[in-house]
Amino acid sequence: MSAQVRAIPRSILYTPALSLDRVVKAWSYDADVHLIDLEDSVPQAEKPAARLICRDALQKAPQSPNVAVRINELGSVAAVHDLLMLTDSPVRPGIIVMTMVVSAAEVTLLRRMLASADAHPEIYVTVETVEAVTDVDAIAREADGLVLGSADLAATLNVEIAWEPMLAARQAMAMASARHGTACIDTANYRLSEPAVLAEETGRVRALGFHGKATVHPGELATINQALRPRVDDLRLARQVVAAVSAANGGIAVLDGNMVGPPFARMARATVARQDAWEARFGGAE
Repeated sequence: MSAQVRAIPRSILYTPALSLDRVVKAWSYDADVHLIDLEDSVPQAEKPAARLICRDALQKAPQSPNVAVRINELGSVAAVHDLLMLTDSPVRPGIIVMTMVVSAAEVTLLRRMLASADAHPEIYVTVETVEAVTDVDAIAREADGLVLGSADLAATLNVEIAWEPMLAARQAMAMASARHGTACIDTANYRLSEPAVLAEETGRVRALGFHGKATVHPGELATINQALRPRVDDLRLARQVVAAVSAANGGIAVLDGNMVGPPFARMARATVARQDAWEARFGGAE
């Protein structure tokens, strides 16, 4: 993991840029990051109006660094218009989410393009192409975050959006994110009428090493936040592990009947650092 610990969102709420009132209302929901979508949820004919809505919404955002904008595919004219609007906006988002990425070179190019306009947002990549999955380590090295895009990936593979078909992609993302200290965010749940599916899936991705989860419905935020946000008991245990191993001069110790050693202490320190970073950036989010 990189030396500088990222403040990683645990919940990202997607709202289409189809209504200014709807986007502004989303600020009231308890998500770490509020994402304004200019891509799939906006019909082609409505994209020019969506950009104006996005620009206006950014100026009304209470915490613009915690606002993301999902742009269209980088190789499209639509993306050019998206970027011109964002770089010209008096208020810029803290995160830009890329779509349909096939190589790490796209991330590098986007960062250069934004820097030429003195814009330096975090860049998250939606992992939704076969190429992105197979090149995920290189992409994770260049990006600030990865977001699983299960709908497009499942369509390409001609499989259902279910746990088993998406497991290999999730595991690859978790490994790459751990190596490079990149945020690892799970896909939105599309079975909105089955809350048990959301709860089970969120628990499973947490166990894989994912940090956060996206959603398209504010009613899911409570479940996601409860499962993925910092837990007081986890932090207390992590600090106890660090203290126990330190007391053993960096060797093996026994804590509450369980053996702990240097690897446990390393994980505990990372847990505390990541949770502290989350608290500093998102702890006051409402």
